[in-house]
Amino acid sequence: MKKEYSELLNVLRQGNPAMLCTRKAVDGQTIKWVLSNPGDPAEKEADFMEYYKPEERLIILGGGHVSWPLALFGAECGFAVTVVDDRPSFANRERFPKARQILCESFERCFDKLHITSSDYVAVVTRGHRYDMECLRKLLSGREPAYVGMMGSKRRVAGVRELLLSEGYKKEAIDRIHMPIGLSIGALSPAEIAVSILAEMIQERRHIVSAFKMPAADADFRVLERLAEENEPYAVATVLSARGSTPRRSGAKMIIYRDGRIYGSIGGGCAEAQVIREALKYIGTGRYTIMTVDMTKDVSEEDAMVCGGVMDVLIEGTSD
Repeated sequence: MKKEYSELLNVLRQGNPAMLCTRKAVDGQTIKWVLSNPGDPAEKEADFMEYYKPEERLIILGGGHVSWPLALFGAECGFAVTVVDDRPSFANRERFPKARQILCESFERCFDKLHITSSDYVAVVTRGHRYDMECLRKLLSGREPAYVGMMGSKRRVAGVRELLLSEGYKKEAIDRIHMPIGLSIGALSPAEIAVSILAEMIQERRHIVSAFKMPAADADFRVLERLAEENEPYAVATVLSARGSTPRRSGAKMIIYRDGRIYGSIGGGCAEAQVIREALKYIGTGRYTIMTVDMTKDVSEEDAMVCGGVMDVLIEGTSD
């Protein structure tokens, strides 16, 4: 499995979607392969298919007052957050503990390190007009991200549009920049402005149609990275389908080790504990099983919440 997950990550890191296909073999094992082209005939040979889109980065250009709550909320909404600022007092881990990457670099040179892809969401919230223009020129000259927004008043936005047009940038590309950034909800405080920006990004995220014409997997990229590198024997549990009210959707993965350690989650609680117990039996066997987990009667003693869903989980063990 290590080879296939490594191949999957390589495709995704290039900014391209991919399909992880699994076929049940007659010897009780599974066979996996990765597809990057929609409609590939090899899809028909798979018993299970997991569609993955590249990890969505929230790139915040500027580390000011709005950036702090935007990075915090963005990470909670599943974005891999990158913050860029040329001031060490703003571009640091203490200020942005939830950021995946922090670049203390000039706005002119940072793009050489960012490698923008079509899965990126970019918020231009620098401290001045000059820096905003540097960022927008770079963004309009390279690969187009999924979203670009710039903070500013209507008057300032009008001036930016006029200047970009006069410099020869295409009107269609300029029109796709969200200026002023964020949904119009009357936001005033930095936190409220961050909410309006993130809400607009989520709105755009939901409008993107997959080339594979199926929902994206509920992916934790840290789990995929571990699967691409792990040498220790383990079992991996993958949610194949989820019906009703379940904590995770199809594609969610969890790694289980012989000593009971886990990495990742398929939802926690009693249901996850059942899967862990079953998965321990398959470590070292190289075999698989499909387990149906019924959570309709899984009631939390603390808050009396009922999940009320059913999950089919594929458990695959590595060979010793």
